[in-house]
Amino acid sequence: MTARLSLLGNPDATAAKAAGHFGTASRTILQESSLPAVTQKLVLLRASQINGDGYATDVWAKNAAVAGESATRLALVAAWRESTVFSDAERAALALTEEGTRIADAAGGVGDEAWTATAQHYDENQLADLVMLIALINATNRMSVIVRQRGGDYEPGRLG
Repeated sequence: MTARLSLLGNPDATAAKAAGHFGTASRTILQESSLPAVTQKLVLLRASQINGDGYATDVWAKNAAVAGESATRLALVAAWRESTVFSDAERAALALTEEGTRIADAAGGVGDEAWTATAQHYDENQLADLVMLIALINATNRMSVIVRQRGGDYEPGRLG
């Protein structure tokens, strides 16, 4: 399977310009947020797994590994509920990520329980960054899945 289209292929195209804004917003959060970097990468990886985005799963797993994340924790992100290697704060962020990613699957959207648990571990600025990160990765995951951007060839460090 090859990619159907390169959204960034023509830097003058409207789509490329819009995607650039997504990238800028994501980089700002990744570089400037007080939300722990490890939590950011776990959130990006988990949403990408749920959405079936091979490219982003490749990117965030490799970037997390290069940043020092253990192979055990990376392998268990998809089964975080059944593992013992994540902190309560990370678990809350992963729960919020799952509910925020699977909005269409739950009639009530993101539940109060997930929100309250996350708010116990993060301040308002961190929560805002977390919500924005979840929204941005879901949007970019969908773009990659639609155009069939494949994973496996990413070189760590290119995207933060």
